Amino acid sequence: MTLSIREKKENVDGFMVSNGAVGFGISAASMTATWVWAASLYASASSGYTYGLSGPIHYGLWGALMILCIYPFGRHFRRVAPKAHTLAEVMHARHGRSSQLILAVSNIVGSIISLTANFTAAGALMEILTPFSFLHGVLIAAVGVLAYTLWSGFRASVMTDFAQLVAMMLAAALIVPMVYFATGGTDLFDQGLARLTDEQANFLSGEAFLEQGGPYLAAVLAYAIGNQTIAQRLFAVRQDRIKSTFITATLGYAGTVIGLGMLGLLAVMVGLQPLNGDMNNIIPQMASEYLSPVMIGLLFIMVIGSLSSTADSDLAALSSLVMTDIYGKNLARGKANPQTMLYIGRITMIAAAALGVMFAVSNFNILDLLVFVGALWGALVFPVIASFYWDRITNLAFTVSVVTALAFFLVARFELLPLTGVVAIVMEFAAVIGGAVVFGFMAFGLFGKQVGFTIGAIAGVVLFPLIMGFLRDYPTLLGSLVSYGVSTVVCVAISLTSKERFDFALINERVTEFQLKDEQEARRPDERSMS
Repeated sequence: MTLSIREKKENVDGFMVSNGAVGFGISAASMTATWVWAASLYASASSGYTYGLSGPIHYGLWGALMILCIYPFGRHFRRVAPKAHTLAEVMHARHGRSSQLILAVSNIVGSIISLTANFTAAGALMEILTPFSFLHGVLIAAVGVLAYTLWSGFRASVMTDFAQLVAMMLAAALIVPMVYFATGGTDLFDQGLARLTDEQANFLSGEAFLEQGGPYLAAVLAYAIGNQTIAQRLFAVRQDRIKSTFITATLGYAGTVIGLGMLGLLAVMVGLQPLNGDMNNIIPQMASEYLSPVMIGLLFIMVIGSLSSTADSDLAALSSLVMTDIYGKNLARGKANPQTMLYIGRITMIAAAALGVMFAVSNFNILDLLVFVGALWGALVFPVIASFYWDRITNLAFTVSVVTALAFFLVARFELLPLTGVVAIVMEFAAVIGGAVVFGFMAFGLFGKQVGFTIGAIAGVVLFPLIMGFLRDYPTLLGSLVSYGVSTVVCVAISLTSKERFDFALINERVTEFQLKDEQEARRPDERSMS
């Protein structure tokens, strides 16, 4: 597939976003396959194993809901900057260099961590289901994904995503019921329910929401806004196909991830103990124990497809970030050479794959990685979205709010100061605001500004008595909401002191196609000589 789409003379805009002309089928498949990454499978199963029945529901439902909530913002982003390649590039046009670099660097770090998570998943799968070691699995996945993505960048990613998604959904539709019946089917519940705690057996488990559902809800909203793999597809799909693409991806993600997460619940009910205490081994262990060799092969294809579809997206995202935001807008000062950009993009892919392999051997817990990165991006959600709607947001407001929110998040998440007394009250109050922002943005995206403000205000009133004096015992959720709340308060406070007003029409003038711009610059001397 990659060889068939390779172009002899590569277009730099096509390499990054396919010139914004990808149709519905390919874009919907690519969005779904990218959202269903290794963490979606392994962490959903880990959630089912840890939190029981409600774990996979929390994981799959909130992730799917965020895809649905983000498309209205996405359509607005495209109207404001139809020729953009990255959100950071738009922030450069809207604010300046510091805001752009904050968003670009956070995306670079997030994509490298995502690569690490996917390579880790490959290593775990290889170690259990093949004669190869964990390191061999990591290397095979890295070299394999790099080999085809290096040729044509984003185009190679979206074209292979389609095939990978078909394989994933077919495998999930067969594997989950087969494992269910192999473990005993309905008879398993008579014996397995005794192994579940009261919280694990409770579909409305408060513990599952506070430890898993709530933090993940905050994390995936930030992921949907801040991650370049999503933004890249947003800027690549045809503008009239954005809504249908995101709705289809919502349904595909929910069905696949919730289904695979139930393997974690089945693992608890049969009394399985994760190999070496590593939750990432649950799915491979269940497969090796209860599936035939043919079905194990199908599972292998499914997991390789899920991690490859996201790993190649991360490589394409990283290349576009370095090409556009590091080289194009900063080093080249807006006078980028398309051929140099392509060279830099491919070098970036090689370096990123090497870093992903290096970090993967540390064998991080994927679920912890996901919550941590999502909370970091939470500090960016309000400044980024508000910058597209409110003409008073300034570069200073954007930069200071993000840095301050990250500092508060680190204190709350890792308890750098004891969460007692005044510190706890301040953090919990910020979390109340953060919760109101999350619900307000979801309503704002789907129903408009007035409904969004109303829902946000109601959410704040409802959450205040629930959070104050209580959330300090749940630093994971506290940290996630604090990053939202602090960035919102600081950004609004500084913006209100400014008398500047921004003309949004300037963004479309400042964000253009690199290849077209270069060709126009090359033609101008000839046109002047002819005149």
